[in-house]
Amino acid sequence: MGVRKLNPTTPGQRHKVASTFEEITASKPEKSLLAPLKKSGGRNNTGKMTMRYIGGGHKRRYRIIDFKRDKHNMQAEVMTIEYDPNRTARIALLQYKDGEKRYIVAPAGLNVGTKLDAGKGVTPEVGNCLFLSEIPLGSVIHNIELQPGQGAQMARSAGSYAQLNARDGKYAIVKLPSGETRMVMVTCKATIGSVSNGEHSLTRSGKAGRSRWLGVRPRVRPVVMNPVDHPMGGGEGKSSGGHPRSRKGIPAKGYKTRSKTKASNKHIIERRKK
Repeated sequence: MGVRKLNPTTPGQRHKVASTFEEITASKPEKSLLAPLKKSGGRNNTGKMTMRYIGGGHKRRYRIIDFKRDKHNMQAEVMTIEYDPNRTARIALLQYKDGEKRYIVAPAGLNVGTKLDAGKGVTPEVGNCLFLSEIPLGSVIHNIELQPGQGAQMARSAGSYAQLNARDGKYAIVKLPSGETRMVMVTCKATIGSVSNGEHSLTRSGKAGRSRWLGVRPRVRPVVMNPVDHPMGGGEGKSSGGHPRSRKGIPAKGYKTRSKTKASNKHIIERRKK
């Protein structure tokens, strides 16, 4: 996996930094694991635009990803590493011994032909899915469950990973990609290794059109709006908008919006680094 800078034959390529896609081994997805993906264009069920800057973009189909890894103690072989337009990470197609095929989020360093497993008593190797009670302390992990059997919810984007620091009774202490240290039940599962496509953060689109292909419309700065549209709008000429705040007036820097009575607060040992 890597990135490449293009020869600037056009203005749009002058600052473009693109992925090499060298790890991808298949150009067409598995048809049985595709699902339709409808776009809202930022509009709700009555047709009213409730989210701005969304619309257009290339047509996509969703790849059904196995976040639960609930086929325990049945070996699977990695058939392909594929591109997924719906996420920043690469995906891997697994074929189990019984013939079933499933997609997973591909960890870094996974190769075609590798044998993977999940469940109790599995060796803690890259791509294998284990319970937190069985993963060696200090291991780098991703695709972590928040509730047992719910499916992976944390550390799923390109290049992200968490670290298993300790175990205390029925809880494991995990340091998350944000820097937050949190308790997770040891009966939750996680996958060994870090997520693939770690160089994703180094890419640059090079032109506005590539954002439109992704369904992202141009964003208007608050300071150029009218006072009726935003608290930071208005003023004669070019004027700064005062204290940074949202459209609804909530301060943008340092104002805590998390509920102090949230049930999961008791599981957070250390808040994320600012």
